Amino acid sequence: MIRLPALLLGLSVALAVCAAFLIWRMGGSDYGAVGQQQAAIGGPFTLIDQNGHVRTDRDFRGRWMLVYFGYTYCPDVCPTTLQEMADALRRLGTKARRAEPLFITLDPERDHPAVLRKYLAAFGPEFEGLTGTPKQIASVARAYRVYYARHALPGGGYSVDHSSIIYLMNPDGQFVSILDAQQGAAALEKELASRL
Repeated sequence: MIRLPALLLGLSVALAVCAAFLIWRMGGSDYGAVGQQQAAIGGPFTLIDQNGHVRTDRDFRGRWMLVYFGYTYCPDVCPTTLQEMADALRRLGTKARRAEPLFITLDPERDHPAVLRKYLAAFGPEFEGLTGTPKQIASVARAYRVYYARHALPGGGYSVDHSSIIYLMNPDGQFVSILDAQQGAAALEKELASRL
């Protein structure tokens, strides 16, 4: 008999794979191009960073954004992905200054600025954490085509199932490609080095 947590984990992985496939189908091998049109991923946002300051997408112009959506209570995929991103950026050396890793929470009820600040300190000072109202988070998640759904846990509490994709945005804020953290830090570093 399949246990509920294992089933939910399996469904989450399947949804992440499906989301990555759909984005891939939108743009071929370089996800930013669909024929002559830009893939409709990303867009303007206004959120609050881990220090309580209002931040917009325009604040990051001139730098490559690595945008990842998750939540601080995530038991496995979020910390693993963020660690691979951190390791890849360290491997890049001074080139990493051209990149801005952004962690946008999908759990704004629990992920207040102070929570994000403490969580992201484990991965490095270069990480920016962003939160907002549930409506603001829903809007930015929709713009990036992120799947997420809240699920009650036995005994109380909840988890958030979500797609696990790193979005690479160019210095003009336009979508370029998705990055796969499962390939490891060395492969991530190589792909980033060819772009930055």
